[in-house]
Amino acid sequence: MTAPGQTLGLEMEMAVARSDTGASHPVAGYFERLARIKAARGEAPALSRIAGQDVGVSVAAGESGLDNGFNLLETAFSPVSASEGGLAELGRRVRRELEDALQALDAEGATVLNVSEHPACTLDPAWYAKVQVPRPIYRELVGHREWLHRVGIDAKAQNSPCTSVDVRQAARALNVVLALAPASVAIFANSPLENGRETGLKENRLTVWDRMFRYSRYAGDHFLQRLPERPFADLGDYFRWMFGPGTATRCLPLAVEDGYKSAAGVYLQGSPPLSRFMASDGWPGLRTDTGASLTVVPQGGHFEYSQFAHFLDARWRYRLDSHPPLDALREAWTRPGGIEDLYAGLGVTGYIEGRAPGAGFADAQLLQDAGRAVAATTVMAPSALQLGLMRNLEQAEDLVRDWGWLRLRALRADAMRHALDDDAVCALARDVLAVAEGGLDAGERHWLDYARYAAGSRSTGADRLLRLWREQAGQSGRLQAVCRARAAVPL
Repeated sequence: MTAPGQTLGLEMEMAVARSDTGASHPVAGYFERLARIKAARGEAPALSRIAGQDVGVSVAAGESGLDNGFNLLETAFSPVSASEGGLAELGRRVRRELEDALQALDAEGATVLNVSEHPACTLDPAWYAKVQVPRPIYRELVGHREWLHRVGIDAKAQNSPCTSVDVRQAARALNVVLALAPASVAIFANSPLENGRETGLKENRLTVWDRMFRYSRYAGDHFLQRLPERPFADLGDYFRWMFGPGTATRCLPLAVEDGYKSAAGVYLQGSPPLSRFMASDGWPGLRTDTGASLTVVPQGGHFEYSQFAHFLDARWRYRLDSHPPLDALREAWTRPGGIEDLYAGLGVTGYIEGRAPGAGFADAQLLQDAGRAVAATTVMAPSALQLGLMRNLEQAEDLVRDWGWLRLRALRADAMRHALDDDAVCALARDVLAVAEGGLDAGERHWLDYARYAAGSRSTGADRLLRLWREQAGQSGRLQAVCRARAAVPL
């Protein structure tokens, strides 16, 4: 069995703000400048466009793009293998990417903020219409499923570590990262403000899923952002939860080879759960582009395509070398460990995508409070934490049992509200750090320095931001002063 962390990736989101006023800023001309910076280094960048607008730059090291709005950058780094340097090499690429981003932004008077949500940005429909990325998928999510997508348009940003895991350990690793997520929520909390007001939460960013899905056309969408009442027994159990009764199949591609965010797809009539569709001989549907009726015949590829359906604090994401035969998939799904056996034979590459840590960067305030060595590990600390837990999986599972699944489930709300001010959450964070440290090699443990600093001082990015915000109360340049102290510094 392959040990976890043979490859490491990262999805790094960055809230953009005006350097002069601190206001949330949609980029313009950014990707052309970024492409020139990367081309000068010999990286052969390729620009991507949607509806005539530049939305990304791809090079071998990854894709620099956007999340939901032009005011929220997102870089998806290509996997870095252990033989290439693991955490150290990924950290080097992160620093270079941040340097590139800041250079490209500087030309339009903008910067990246050390926040996981812009502190003073509206969520109103006019702003949403102005800055949203015109992805075809949003027609389904907003127009068809009726998600309140604009609640995330104020640059709610996460720092998502991606840690490879053997398929036979995937459910165990997912359970651990999900159950212990309150520790990451608290340690990396960085969003106490929304629309220029204190929210009463240290990580307000994570209210986005409840708010987005609360009035969805399908109740199952809201269900799929809440941790279930017990751990997943195996991957078959995980997919039964995701695709079972009460859920509604997402838009399916006209051809299973089409990308996740492809332009045209099919809505299944009656919106059955994917499990019912996969058990059928065919299902009536309507094309999203023309409205024409057709019958969709289930294929193994539909199952793989639909893996993004939930919004928990972690996902298992995977790619198969070949699509599973439908009959083999149906049979495998009925027995314990069947999906693992089937996927191992098909050739599977998978990883745990952590979604609990808020975005965080070094800034002038953190440098003053904690020093350069600690500040330099801010972006990489979530990756080190997740890697350490997955390498130390048995002890991490013991920790989950000691604390109790349902207790940990309830602690998430306390972590969002109080972060490390809550004694139980702080105790959990310190327990989690000890287990993660035990899973890292001696030369890797320094990447936990920011997390150890936060847990030791009980001071998070949210606490530091609140301190700044309150110090500037009543001042005419309040947002400008706060954002100047919180501008990201590449270290």
